[in-house]
Amino acid sequence: MTPINITLHQKSRVIEITFDDGKTFRLPYEYLRVYSPSAEVRGHGPGQEVLQTGKQAVEISSMEPVGSYAVQPQFSDGHGTGIYSWDYLYELGQNQNKLWNEYLAKLKAAGASRE
Repeated sequence: MTPINITLHQKSRVIEITFDDGKTFRLPYEYLRVYSPSAEVRGHGPGQEVLQTGKQAVEISSMEPVGSYAVQPQFSDGHGTGIYSWDYLYELGQNQNKLWNEYLAKLKAAGASRE
């Protein structure tokens, strides 16, 4: 899948992505930030993930293309090492409800907050 349109909605802090199969996803910046594909968030192997907290108000200050296969957003909290491939963004869109609920459950279990 390849995006045919990507729009950053700064006021609502949502990225809207339309793919060439006609599917459109609205992914909140916070969701993208907590599921960053970077080693800083994912760790270097299973079980090494780092729970991201306090990202509710995070913004994307800029976003650069990476070749013709990905984008690299720069977040307002200084995080900018995640490279989001088209496949990964599509996967985040397809599994948004499940992944978001898993994140909220992990926050609750850790006694942590989105704020």
